Amino acid sequence: MLKKRSLSLAKTEPSSALSPFEEFERRFEDFFRRPFSLMEAPWWTRWPALAGEVSPTADIYEEGGDIVVKAEVPGMKKEEIHVDINEKTITISGEKKKEEKVEKKDYVRHERVYGSFVRTFGLPAEVQTDKAQATFKDGVLEVRVPKTAEAASRTRKVTVE
Repeated sequence: MLKKRSLSLAKTEPSSALSPFEEFERRFEDFFRRPFSLMEAPWWTRWPALAGEVSPTADIYEEGGDIVVKAEVPGMKKEEIHVDINEKTITISGEKKKEEKVEKKDYVRHERVYGSFVRTFGLPAEVQTDKAQATFKDGVLEVRVPKTAEAASRTRKVTVE
């Protein structure tokens, strides 16, 4: 006589991203099914905001004959921010490294925080990259790049009917 074997379904990962709570709940259940699952990469590394990654908000607009890019990068120093520009794009990147060590009589606390970002934007007009200027004040980076004379002359007003 043939023995019956129980068949189980293959485990599949969800196709859409889970919320942090759903991810935590899934990991908790997995621990009891597979105790060594905790050796995998931590779940919070898939959530950039929880892993310390920064993504600054930015505005791009025209003011006079300049293209202006303003990006909020709070808590960073100007030495930690890099700006690269070419005729078509501007890239703002940075890396923050903070290390704090407190040694008291009965304990030691050592904390490290690392975060990095890269944002690239397409420029809406041809610019003079050699005349770009960047300023950093109160956590706001402002980059001003003058448009070329040719790009400025192509602008025309269109009447709305």
